[in-house]
Amino acid sequence: MAKVQLLCISIFLLVCVAVAGAGESSSFDGENPIRSVVYDGIRQLEASVLEVVGYSRRAISFARFATRYGKRYGTADDINLRFSIFSENLKMIRSHNKKRLSYTLAVNEFADLSWEEFHRSKLGASQNCSATIRGNHRLTDDILPNVKDWRDAGIVSPVKNQGGCGSCWTFSTTGALEAAYTQAFGKGISLSEQQLVDCAGTFNNYGCNGGLPSQAFEYIKYNGGLDTEEAYPYTAVDGKCKFSSENVGIQVVDSVNITLGAEDELKHAVGTVRPVSVAFEVVNSFRFYKKGVYTSGNCGKTPMDVNHAVLAVGYGIENEIPFWLIKNSWGGDWGDNGYFKMELGKNMCGVATCASYPIVA
Repeated sequence: MAKVQLLCISIFLLVCVAVAGAGESSSFDGENPIRSVVYDGIRQLEASVLEVVGYSRRAISFARFATRYGKRYGTADDINLRFSIFSENLKMIRSHNKKRLSYTLAVNEFADLSWEEFHRSKLGASQNCSATIRGNHRLTDDILPNVKDWRDAGIVSPVKNQGGCGSCWTFSTTGALEAAYTQAFGKGISLSEQQLVDCAGTFNNYGCNGGLPSQAFEYIKYNGGLDTEEAYPYTAVDGKCKFSSENVGIQVVDSVNITLGAEDELKHAVGTVRPVSVAFEVVNSFRFYKKGVYTSGNCGKTPMDVNHAVLAVGYGIENEIPFWLIKNSWGGDWGDNGYFKMELGKNMCGVATCASYPIVA
């Protein structure tokens, strides 16, 4: 009991001072009492964790992980469980990186979660992309740029964080709409994911259990618009619909679907139109992506089923591997500042299976 109490006190102290302590070295100014408290609080938290799991290199790594991400563990049993999961994930990460493939993995805030827990909290149920069997994007004779990054044009909104709700499809939707709005009207906007979570169920979407941007665009088109984030803020839980037409920030005139699996169409759309909503299948290792061009032989085996929607904002080539540049919704600390690169040309993980973009007004 004493260990658990000490852990809880230490974590509380860490939460209060973590921002102040970030970036400090292990050497502190003895005349600054605030720095001393920060350092002592961090050391107490690490000591509390180590008292439960024992002292080893891996245990120290786990204690530092818990400190860095402000983890809260209620009991010694919970600490031991999280340490066990962390150890397995750390072994997977290190084993992958030893192979020196085109991308690297790293410990992040998900390292103490099992794959099943992560799947429940971040991914929706698999969605069937039947809407893209017949696409309506029209190819033109425009010469595509070799490299495209819509962030350079200033139309890509900041990375957001969906939290513990499988609402990725709403963030993909708002990301595409925010880019379209800025491109059309020359100013930024932040749109409501929560309205889609709460209100778009009649268009085959399931709130925190998943959905598709193509179906969200249809909902917005026929519903009369999408509220702003300020008017309808995000809560990361399913709720009752509170849409108000007085707070509409954007309207959808139509949406365009990329033909299922047609990466040439997707590249043309991203290269000449604007960012495009895409969806793909996330498998275990992807959650620890850090940098490089992601590729996998374990995803996309059933390409009609996808479990995570994101936003393709560009493309390029890295170390002779063509890639999609994609904005995620797991916060700016995940991956490469909230983004990742996915191999282009193989419909990797089904990335071109369920792609669409809106026409706005």
